[in-house]
Amino acid sequence: MREMRLSRPYFELVADGRKTVEVRVLSPKVRGLAAGDLIRFVCGQDQVLTRVVRVARHADFEELLDAEGVERVNPDAARDEQLDAVRHIYPPEKEALGVLAIEIERVRP
Repeated sequence: MREMRLSRPYFELVADGRKTVEVRVLSPKVRGLAAGDLIRFVCGQDQVLTRVVRVARHADFEELLDAEGVERVNPDAARDEQLDAVRHIYPPEKEALGVLAIEIERVRP
């Protein structure tokens, strides 16, 4: 099982089941992630368990948002807002590594 940290707004969207695609840059931590893997998302003391449904690689964040659908990444933000937010988190040299769309579903206890 992998553990990933999320800031509160994104964590709440995952916990509510409204965010079904998590965005990450291609790094050693997510390399090898595959359908069926479990991810525990953590925010402070809170956590939510998810299962990976699918992993898709994209050249950049714009391609990812177009292919995956902005409402699946963050249903509360417009495309331009999401693009700005993710590029604030990941600088251009990280984006250049390639980006992953990790489709997830909640695992109910």
